[in-house]
Amino acid sequence: MVARDASYGDEYISPMSIAVVVLTHNRLELLRQCVENVLMRTSEETTEIVIWDQGSTDGTSQYLQMLDDPRLRIVATPTNVGMVAYGRAIAMTRAPYVIQLDDDVINAPQRWDAELLSSFRRISGIAWLAADLEDDPTDRLSNDRYRRDEYVENLVEGVRLLEGKTGGWCTMTSRVIYDEVGGLPLRSRRTYFSTDTIYTNKVLRAGYRIGILADLRVRHSGDRAGAPHPPHKEAFYRRENAILRRKHVFKVALLAVPGVRALNRRHSWFDEPGAS
Repeated sequence: MVARDASYGDEYISPMSIAVVVLTHNRLELLRQCVENVLMRTSEETTEIVIWDQGSTDGTSQYLQMLDDPRLRIVATPTNVGMVAYGRAIAMTRAPYVIQLDDDVINAPQRWDAELLSSFRRISGIAWLAADLEDDPTDRLSNDRYRRDEYVENLVEGVRLLEGKTGGWCTMTSRVIYDEVGGLPLRSRRTYFSTDTIYTNKVLRAGYRIGILADLRVRHSGDRAGAPHPPHKEAFYRRENAILRRKHVFKVALLAVPGVRALNRRHSWFDEPGAS
């Protein structure tokens, strides 16, 4: 691993400071827009930016070496180590707040990070707060957000919060909560897995809430809506669906045991198949 370090030493750490972590692999044109139209529009609250280049061969390394920002740390690995790089990148930072940012988020308003932080600090019990997405039916993630996934809008401490599935495209957590729930894995046998699912499951089990900040929107430009998933993602979804099917069969069998259904409804051990 090769790193070009910013100075994250023993200097004073503001209780309001933010670290942003980005993973990238052979997506130079998207990354360039992410850097210029998103990362360079962060406020003074962002004091650390880690960009992890996962063995890119498309000129990404050369582009990153040209960037001149004292907050920036470039990490380069010769191969794609996968999603564990998120946990490893976060471990390199010290700021009290962390934003996971996809390299295909290509546009954001000025000082978007400060707006995300302000709302995060206002919402009681929040652990995972994402910027909303611009509506782009050609982008898979945006299309799912507006046309497949369901959200409930609540006004929380004056903040419009969309509660429902919340991904890690441009999403904040606090280091206190991150450490409390055990953070993200640093090792895995799989290259691709859903860090969003792992982390949201942890914080929800701990009693925290997750959601999308309705009044802050960024532009995402990743996989095209309707296009096949890349092979590594397709393998992941096959595994996840197989696990869900096995869980469903086990729950049905368990609920067939006399008395289990009544006990489950009393103690809420698990969601019953078919329950709304």
